[in-house]
Amino acid sequence: MKEEKQMNTQVCASTCTSTSDWSSINWDLCRQYVNKLQARIVKAQKENRPGKVKSLQWILVHSFYAKALAVKQVTSNKGKRTSGTDKQRWISPLSKWKAIFMLKRRGYTPFPLRRIHIKKSNGKLRPLGIPTMKDRAMQALYLMSLAPVSECMADTDSYGFRKERGVWDAVEQCFKVLSKPCFAQWILEGDIKGCFDHISHEWILSHIPMDKIILGKWLKCGFLFQNRIYPTDEGTPQGGIISPTLANMALDGLEKELAVKFKTRSIKGKDHCFKVNLVRYADDFIITGESRELLEEQVKPIVSKFLKERGLELSEEKTRITHIDEGFEFLGFRLQKHKGKLIINPSKDKVKKFLADIKLVIKKNPSCRQDYLINLLNPKIRGWANYSQYCCASRTFDNADNQIYLKLRKWSCRRHPNKKKSWVFNKYYHCINGRKWNFSYWNGNKAKGLDGYSTLRHLTDTKVSKYLKIKREANPYDKEWAPYFDKRETYKMLQHLHGRNKLLTLWQKQERKCPYCQEPIDRSHSWNIQRKETEDGKMRILLVHDSCRRSQDQRRRNNKPGLVD
Repeated sequence: MKEEKQMNTQVCASTCTSTSDWSSINWDLCRQYVNKLQARIVKAQKENRPGKVKSLQWILVHSFYAKALAVKQVTSNKGKRTSGTDKQRWISPLSKWKAIFMLKRRGYTPFPLRRIHIKKSNGKLRPLGIPTMKDRAMQALYLMSLAPVSECMADTDSYGFRKERGVWDAVEQCFKVLSKPCFAQWILEGDIKGCFDHISHEWILSHIPMDKIILGKWLKCGFLFQNRIYPTDEGTPQGGIISPTLANMALDGLEKELAVKFKTRSIKGKDHCFKVNLVRYADDFIITGESRELLEEQVKPIVSKFLKERGLELSEEKTRITHIDEGFEFLGFRLQKHKGKLIINPSKDKVKKFLADIKLVIKKNPSCRQDYLINLLNPKIRGWANYSQYCCASRTFDNADNQIYLKLRKWSCRRHPNKKKSWVFNKYYHCINGRKWNFSYWNGNKAKGLDGYSTLRHLTDTKVSKYLKIKREANPYDKEWAPYFDKRETYKMLQHLHGRNKLLTLWQKQERKCPYCQEPIDRSHSWNIQRKETEDGKMRILLVHDSCRRSQDQRRRNNKPGLVD
């Protein structure tokens, strides 16, 4: 008990710290203490100790380290220059330093949200609520304490707005439950009408395990639109940092209800499986089933009842039941069976949107330099290629490359109307490493590009590969899963050249040896990366043998001293 109190005292470092300004904060030490407290929250939640969870959350939101990380988060993301209704922005180091001590629970009152509208893909407007910088930092602070709890309570097949999970984890889960002939063939495509805007405040306040007073103030703060303040009686605002987590927690529990209702049971002496599986990404979800009647008459009423308790309802326009042979679209991809084989392709609408974006960039820059245009297009091409590389996208990449080539050829010829096409092509296109018709320019230094040229990226340069899905039960805040996530990080690094170069640097820095056993790290023994804390609180990345790591973990559990590197 005394050791626990000492730990709490250390984590809850007061504002009377030796740090005198923003630039001298030890961010590694901040992350270290926050991660330790989050791991303790997960442990208490797994042991079903709500009182302990609440006390640890209180310690976390009142610690200097967590407040500093919250300010750093809201001042380093994309919205750092977007102000709220108070018109304040934290740009200078002094303002960031002062902001740390402004994050206090006592006397805190949030400002109304600044309401703006953005266009959706269907042409309609999506309302966004922009909080002030202080309110964003407070939400980021309390999210640090809520996220470990939400991970423990979340559905295993929920992949949206969760740490270490993404779109492709959801798509791969769809493949796993639909690919084989014996699997379900019918899909309920669910869409919730105004999910963020209509969640019941009463349900949130009674079921979300966090400070009810602070949460109630955020929900009832209202919004400012056209110089008029409007009240908020329902929903959680889109634009708030904590809103996605609140929406996720409101939708958690549907998977368990379906599993209890449609578990394998004996019918006429034979085991019968209903093949009901839920895959959800935020408010978009699909439910598989063995027949249309099962989804229409049994599954859909359960979903409607579940949502009604939370003040939500299904959109009748977008909710439909389809057969896998007809195909359906989910998260920007089309899943459809062809001759019994499930094929995943990029959605045609997403491809059109990408090409339209490329065309717009080219059209807006008719007279710019070639290198400037290449620098504008390469990030867009690279981003879309990386997003679509884990599906059957080879043919799509070929066609898109051809469309980009035609647009750039037209751009090149328009700049020189009095020149022959051969002259234009020789100026803007070059043969590099045996590949002709590369839209490129001479950069004057062979070290910077291929053969001294900086070239436009081709979509086909991105290798189409298989995605390694995350384990359903994996929790990034749980220390028991730390070896798994380190191994997963190693795998991700090996998939990209930048990651491989980083591993090579670590390997050479360690003289190609394991720091524990001093044996060579090579292909004869399995190895992975390991994050280790140094004496000054910094995180260090090491390459270690799997066997050495397991032995070190065993010694640590047995409270035995290990080898010192």
